[in-house]
Amino acid sequence: MSCIRFNTLAMRRQMREPLLGLADGDAALLHLSPVVTESKIERLRILATHANPKIRESVASSRNTPADLIEVLAADPDEGVRACVARNETTSCDVLRTLAGDRSEKVRGWVALNYFVPEDAMERLSKDRSKVVRGLVGWKASIAEREPIAAAETASAR
Repeated sequence: MSCIRFNTLAMRRQMREPLLGLADGDAALLHLSPVVTESKIERLRILATHANPKIRESVASSRNTPADLIEVLAADPDEGVRACVARNETTSCDVLRTLAGDRSEKVRGWVALNYFVPEDAMERLSKDRSKVVRGLVGWKASIAEREPIAAAETASAR
């Protein structure tokens, strides 16, 4: 296999130019995901009952999984499935609050890292019995404190 590229200068220039008048970061608009259909939702419902926990993890990770199914998966006996629910950014605040009290350190850790976790759940996790979970809460708080500073520094540099 060769690693030689055959891009012409014109091709390279075109790759650097804004794509079809799209703003930076909008190129993803050219590659939209297929529409979520009822049949896809039905497949997710079927796969959520699969014997293999890795398949249930996949359902728990999907942004298209309906809220009622996320609630069911949040009570799954498998720690990995519950962790995927905790990581899913579409998981409701109520479910995240419940998972903040999960018996698994791994699940509680993923709740702490979820961007949409409610403040009261974060408060609970800041007092968690696990040093790892408390550390994740502290790390996330330190990042949140630095983000406004970084944004201000970027703005003043312009």
